[in-house]
Amino acid sequence: MARKEVVTKVIDGDTFKTASRTRPIRLANVDTPEKGCPGSVIAKKALERKILRKTVSINTVARDTYNRAVANVKVGSKSVNKAMKRFEK
Repeated sequence: MARKEVVTKVIDGDTFKTASRTRPIRLANVDTPEKGCPGSVIAKKALERKILRKTVSINTVARDTYNRAVANVKVGSKSVNKAMKRFEK
């Protein structure tokens, strides 16, 4: 079941933090450029415009090697994961 949470910080184009969790959340099936790589600033800014300070629905589908939630995320009925696929490497 999806949890509604407020996004407090965008780390990069596929990772963010919420007020409710201590660990960041990764977008499932999205792999945008890492910090310092070409395209990383554009991807981060795009994710900020979509989710920063907004309430999102988070449906965790897995955990990564750092024990972060890997999730499908929506703002309203719109998939953030799908929108961010265009910024992949």
